[in-house]
Amino acid sequence: MRLKPGCFLQFLCLDKLYCLLSVRNARALAQYFQLLDVHKKNTLNDLQLYHFLHYVTDLTKKQILLVFDLLDWNATGEIGLDEFYMLVCILMSHENHLEKQFIYQHAGSVFELLIMNGGHTVGPREFQATRFLFNIKKHELEKIFKDFDISGDEVRGEEGQSGRQHSIIEAHSRKRQARQSIEREMG
Repeated sequence: MRLKPGCFLQFLCLDKLYCLLSVRNARALAQYFQLLDVHKKNTLNDLQLYHFLHYVTDLTKKQILLVFDLLDWNATGEIGLDEFYMLVCILMSHENHLEKQFIYQHAGSVFELLIMNGGHTVGPREFQATRFLFNIKKHELEKIFKDFDISGDEVRGEEGQSGRQHSIIEAHSRKRQARQSIEREMG
């Protein structure tokens, strides 16, 4: 997956440590989102997202529709600015070869994104279908299964998660709570 030359996203700068956009870039992206939202509903439907991704990336139609289905968590047929922001950060991390850093920094969100079956686990089908998002090669897929015990060879937690996967998600939750606490203190 590559960004097409000269598209708007190539002018945004992704923080290499946290894999997030700066406030200025996030604001520009929000304005861009408003331009794409021709229905003025603060959402994009599948057709709008398809044309956006077709214009800025080399993704196939099948891949774009899969991305839309992944982002449409509540099955409303639309995605909001939050999902659009996450998608752009994924695209930018891919463009800057920061996929592993993105997965590390946003593990909970990534696992939530990859869960297609409504359960609490990420299986081989999900990873295989979405590996283009994070530039995961087939041989790397096997290592990921081993690292996160996705194969089910080891004992899983109550919710069907491996110990490592559960730890990553818990660490993500604690990091988010700490960030919110700091924001409340400063706000």
